[in-house]
Amino acid sequence: MRKELGKTYDPKQTEEKLYQKWLEKGYFHAEVDRGKKPFTIVIPPPNITGQLHMGHALDNMMQDAIIRTKRMQGYSTLWMPGTDHASIATEVKIVDALRDEGTSKEELGRDKFLERAWQWREEFGGRITRQLKKLGSSLDWERERFTMDEGCSRAVREVFVRLYEKGLIYQGNRIINWCPECMTALSDAEVEYEEQDSHLWHMRYRAEDGGEGIVVATTRPETMLGDTAVAVNPADERYKDLVGKNVILPLLDKPIPVVADEYVDMEFGTGAVKITPAHDPNDYEVGERHNLPVVRVMNDDGTMAENAGKYAGMDRDEARRQIVDDLKACGALVKIEDYKHNVGHCYRCHTVIEPIISRQWFVKMKELAQPAIEAVETGKVKFVPERFSKIYFNWLYNIRDWCISRQLWWGHRIPAYTCKECGKLIVTVEAPSACPECGCTEFIQDEDVLDTWFSSGLWPFSTLGWPDKTPELDYYYPTDVLVTGYDIIFFWVARMIIFGIEIMGEAPFHTVDIHGIVRDSEGRKMSKSLGNGIDPLEVIGKYGADALRFSLAVGNSPGNDMRFYWEKVEAARNFANKIWNASRFVLMNIGEGEAAPVEEEKLDIADRWILAKLNGAIRECTDNIEKYDLGLAAQKIYDFSWSELCDWYIEMAKPRLYGEDEDVKSATISVLVYVLENTLKLLHPFMPFITEEIYTSLPGAAETIMLGPWPKPAYEGGREQADMMNGVMDLIRSIRNVRAEMNVPPSVKAKITVLTKHADAIHACAEYLKRLAYASEVEVIEDKARIPQNSVSAVCAVGEAFMPLAELIDVEKELARLKKEAEKNESEIKRAEGKLGNKGFAEKAPAKVVEEERAKLDTYLEMRGKLAERILFMEGMK
Repeated sequence: MRKELGKTYDPKQTEEKLYQKWLEKGYFHAEVDRGKKPFTIVIPPPNITGQLHMGHALDNMMQDAIIRTKRMQGYSTLWMPGTDHASIATEVKIVDALRDEGTSKEELGRDKFLERAWQWREEFGGRITRQLKKLGSSLDWERERFTMDEGCSRAVREVFVRLYEKGLIYQGNRIINWCPECMTALSDAEVEYEEQDSHLWHMRYRAEDGGEGIVVATTRPETMLGDTAVAVNPADERYKDLVGKNVILPLLDKPIPVVADEYVDMEFGTGAVKITPAHDPNDYEVGERHNLPVVRVMNDDGTMAENAGKYAGMDRDEARRQIVDDLKACGALVKIEDYKHNVGHCYRCHTVIEPIISRQWFVKMKELAQPAIEAVETGKVKFVPERFSKIYFNWLYNIRDWCISRQLWWGHRIPAYTCKECGKLIVTVEAPSACPECGCTEFIQDEDVLDTWFSSGLWPFSTLGWPDKTPELDYYYPTDVLVTGYDIIFFWVARMIIFGIEIMGEAPFHTVDIHGIVRDSEGRKMSKSLGNGIDPLEVIGKYGADALRFSLAVGNSPGNDMRFYWEKVEAARNFANKIWNASRFVLMNIGEGEAAPVEEEKLDIADRWILAKLNGAIRECTDNIEKYDLGLAAQKIYDFSWSELCDWYIEMAKPRLYGEDEDVKSATISVLVYVLENTLKLLHPFMPFITEEIYTSLPGAAETIMLGPWPKPAYEGGREQADMMNGVMDLIRSIRNVRAEMNVPPSVKAKITVLTKHADAIHACAEYLKRLAYASEVEVIEDKARIPQNSVSAVCAVGEAFMPLAELIDVEKELARLKKEAEKNESEIKRAEGKLGNKGFAEKAPAKVVEEERAKLDTYLEMRGKLAERILFMEGMK
């Protein structure tokens, strides 16, 4: 006996049950199948630092919609799940938790701290998995990975060693970004810049011979204690006599040289800049060019170092205030200007970073970046929308060596070992057993861990088993599309492409599908500080996962931010209810048997119309999903389902279902079931739960919708009839509009006389006109002389409908309505004539578009005559 649908759809009872069924049946699991074409997406692995937010919900809805479509299209689809250890972000969270408990990571020690970190991973990694399941994500959970699992960790070590052996990874003293709070180095990509109000302090460095010397302007007076030169532009005539001479560094009374370097902007400040090689990346490069000493005056924790003299031990902000006071006291401070500039902050804890000289591990990026640039330039990798390739190119064209070492405990420890006996450095995948130089068996492993983005950059192939040559790696790599936000294009996307080409010999995907962020209803970014974040689980609990997913799909434009509205989720829930009720209507009229296949010779004009509309929806939905424009695809299926299927065709079907002719009834049921089944399939990628629940209730349905074939256009015959039905529906709309404007209730039936050149079509649709236009009877005429007296009209392209409603209407009001309609028609004529008269449009627009515009103009001109006649007629009724 077939399953019955309840009166109302309850997502709480349905979603959990269905997801468990899907897991038990293994529908999400992918296997290497040489008889099928593979299609692969790797999830952007969420950090294990907390729980999913609305941006994750959008990102995973998009991936799931694509993967479900491809699964139904017959691909062997793999959607790879997993989470990221998020080295610095996770360590910050754990350190905060330990502080709240009254202890610290130092008190725990490295081993105990790492035990705590793994416990964190179990708790929060598990929470994220549960949240993704609540969303309905059809991830292959049997293949779930973690960036620090044994396989991914081995891949990280292997890549590190390969790049080291090629000379692309090196250890050296360079200027890096340092976070005094997290106490670790950061890459350039991990620094966020914020504009802040500050000052320019102008200081005089007097000449060694007692002259006036030179005035420099700085935003960082506390670093002046590490100055080893003053630089001017070689073309600057103001300072040519000082180049090569010394000036005296205030407060320390130390002579430093004046050097000429083209780096200096003559127009900025005084045209002279202090050079502090240990605390500024540009100064470091100037220092290298002029062989200047490097003097570091700040400790890792942001306090002043011993080299800072009497300021040693002070916090950097305290030292700034004291130094400025002392400069005033000794007369070296010339002036203070208000100044706005961008200040770098740690992307995790938001502390102001310090550029400092430090010994770190680096990757040479210039050589690695070039093939990644070419991959996008040649179209091997495409960004959707294309404009986001500019962010990618901008970062890669200006790339500098990447600082990959982090002074943290949680993460992939650098596979570099120093022999305790002879000091030889050994970089190797597995810990060495004996030193090749001296035979010593004791080693000290580098204390640092790798930047999180090093391991996540390997994600598309490390998750498939690399460095082993697994069947999955051979079959599923390269993957197909990466869905991600624009905020991590240089963090992650660029690095995956770089590593994919370097290690695997080809880019890891062909398309990067970029989406925006989900903002609140006022357009603000969701954040803890604003308290405007929306928990996806809260939305799912209230309206169901399908409603949340569909609300995120409709209106989602590629690459653009979107706003979250509760009203939009409610509208999506109402849409789900509409589909549910329509499905119940169909099922209640089927009976216990199965619906017969659609037989074309039994189709009437309404059937051909809905089938043509369904074919259009199939083509547009499929095309838009292929183009990754999920918002348009979702809108198309919404419009078709709500308006054309539910509001129109089902209403047309009712009299045929309730009639006495069993053949007509059977043919109608066949079409209803066919259209509903295909509608559910189109909707499934966006609303998987409700579509599964309804589909498995249909007669003869398979055990799941997700393995059924994706819809294809069919029953293409009778196109002319379908087009004519569109005209009849326009006529029905016109009649309804006229009645509505005159406040005539649907219960008041009236005879409708239709003046038309398409009598056969109107006759074929007479019963639909009667039911949907509230007619007592329908008469078709081709002679104007037979137009009923004292009637009101509705005009459209297929003809004119006349209703003897004079006794129900105000003639003056009807005349005013007709004149208003005539004015609107005239404006459309002017618009169309203007467009067609535009040489640019006529010559450059596609021929089909121009022809459509001419056809519209012909219609408007025809309606002009009809409206003029009706106005004249109504004038005569006064």
